[in-house]
Amino acid sequence: MAQILLIDDEPSILSVLSTLLKAEGHDVVPALGGEKAKELLASQEFDLMLSDIRMAPISGMELLRCVHDEKPALPVVMLTAYGSVETAIEALKLGAFDYVTKPFKVDELLITVQRALEYSKLRVQNVYLKAQLGARYHLNNIVAESKAMQNVCEMIKKVAPTNTAVLIYGESGTGKELVAKAIHAHSQRRDKRFLAVSCAALPEPLLESEMFGHVKGSFTGATANKEGLLEAAVGGTVFLDEVSSMPLSIQGKFLRVLQEKEVRRVGSNKDVPIDVRVIAATNTNIEKMIQEGKFREDLFYRLNVIPIEIKPLRERREDILLLVSHFLRTETPQGQPPPLIDPEISAIFESYPWPGNVRELENAIKHAITFARDNKITKDVLPPKIAVTPIQTSKPLGAEDIDSTKAKSLKAFLRTKEKEYLKQVLSVANGDKEKAAKALKISLATLYRKLPDGEEAKHPVEGE
Repeated sequence: MAQILLIDDEPSILSVLSTLLKAEGHDVVPALGGEKAKELLASQEFDLMLSDIRMAPISGMELLRCVHDEKPALPVVMLTAYGSVETAIEALKLGAFDYVTKPFKVDELLITVQRALEYSKLRVQNVYLKAQLGARYHLNNIVAESKAMQNVCEMIKKVAPTNTAVLIYGESGTGKELVAKAIHAHSQRRDKRFLAVSCAALPEPLLESEMFGHVKGSFTGATANKEGLLEAAVGGTVFLDEVSSMPLSIQGKFLRVLQEKEVRRVGSNKDVPIDVRVIAATNTNIEKMIQEGKFREDLFYRLNVIPIEIKPLRERREDILLLVSHFLRTETPQGQPPPLIDPEISAIFESYPWPGNVRELENAIKHAITFARDNKITKDVLPPKIAVTPIQTSKPLGAEDIDSTKAKSLKAFLRTKEKEYLKQVLSVANGDKEKAAKALKISLATLYRKLPDGEEAKHPVEGE
């Protein structure tokens, strides 16, 4: 049901149109003349404005200019007499969605209103999706506590504005596609399409057709012409995941595409000009494959203009608890607070080797949230192979490490470890000190006193 502002200076027209639109399920707010309409526009929100053009003292054109300046997202449909079509065209130039001539046909009016509402809905969705894309792949949302990931973010900032080919290295599950999408989202191609294909997931004939397209009759089952990804993504970005799995026969054709900036569909003799940026990814040592004759060296150098390496999670443990905090927020149903984590869990997460990298960590959080009780994640709701992880401790001191003049006192050592642990728990609790104190089973006042130097001054609390 849409909220429609209906404007005319003839009560009979208002009555007829109100009846028609209400019968379609819309909520209609009638305004007798432009002055009343301006009051309503200033005080309420509408999904559509339907207005006569010829009114006095405030005309429909004046109302349209007002909407154009103050509420540009509001679609407007104008009503005009046959002799005023030129004025209606002028209204279109000022931003009106469409116009309907009087005396109007009921079906024509209702179809125009429905089209305007659908257009408005799609426009809102487009703005929302662009905002979601920007938020999802914004560099600030890429967890980068470790030096390795900070370097990746710096590389994204530098290469995104260019059209240079990028080759992303990393084990399965490290987030190669996330980085590729971040590059696209921060490039000048962000308003065009980002299309991805897994070179390892498709057999050779299907991969060739998926990338280059085909013409009708080019092979069995080709019942119609098909546009390939390289054509469909014109102006945008194509992401080739696991490019090392691309068959040699296709590598040669793809090299020609990169060199000539043209694509030829399977079974066709016509070249189609294309403008796409190519980002590829691999979890394999391609240089070794070149030596073995399994990958073309000339294609490798075309793809490897800007290499970006994503370290496995086990080599950037500083990111683990921040990733846990991120996934707790994103995977918790909207409107619910993220669950608390039992202090023991933080140590388990930091000790586990994460062979599946970030993807495995994300799945572990989803598993834990599903089975969590009392909105708290404990050891018994973790995936079994993670729950049994032995907690790593610091390397024991040997006699050669002890120097009575340099070694820390036990009290100082414990204080340092306590500060580190407090920081971890606060990170998992998203900075919520009350949640952190509850998880630590201490009072809020005690937590403030134990915070790292400088933090307690920000939150003065009287003693217990």
